[in-house]
Amino acid sequence: MIEVEIRSFISKEKFEELLEYFKKNANYLGEDYQETFYFDCNQDLRIQKNNHFAKIWLKKGELHDEQREEIEIKVDRDDFKKLEQIFKALGHGVEVKWYRTRHSFDWNGITVALDFTKGYGYIIELEKMSEDAEKDQNLELLKSKMAELNIEITPKEEFAKKYAEYLKNWCEI
Repeated sequence: MIEVEIRSFISKEKFEELLEYFKKNANYLGEDYQETFYFDCNQDLRIQKNNHFAKIWLKKGELHDEQREEIEIKVDRDDFKKLEQIFKALGHGVEVKWYRTRHSFDWNGITVALDFTKGYGYIIELEKMSEDAEKDQNLELLKSKMAELNIEITPKEEFAKKYAEYLKNWCEI
C-alpha cells in the first residue's frame, strides 16, 4: 500500500478549533500518546509504542514525501523494549525520539491526525492509504480537503528545516 499524506504546521488556536470541528463532523477515533524512535540507517526505519500496541515500520522513499510505500508490523506493547534491543544489536542507534499526543478521526474515508509533538509543535495530517494507481487522485483529494479547511500546506522544505532543528535539540526536550 502507498501512504498518501499531506501535513501542515498549525497554531495552538487552530489546533483547538480543528479538534472541535472534527469532533462534530467526523468519527472520533480517540486520543493516543506515542513514543517513536527513528533509527540511524539508510532506510526510514522506526519503532513506536502507543497506548494500545507497539510497531515496527519502514517507510520507503524520502522523509516528508507525500506518497510512500509503507510496511508495518504490530506487536504487543510490552515488546517495545525488545524491538529497540534488536535494532541496537544489529548496529542501529536511535537517531531521534518523538513524544506526541495524537487525536485521530475518520473524515469520510480520510484519516485525520491532530498532533502535538513535544518540542516540535502542532500539526494537522491528512492521510489516505492507496493502491499505486489511485495515489495521484488521492493526493489531489487531500489537497482539496486541506483547502476546504482553509489551511495552507506547509512546504516540504519547511518541514525539513524544522526536522533539522529538532534533530539538534531533541535530547534536551
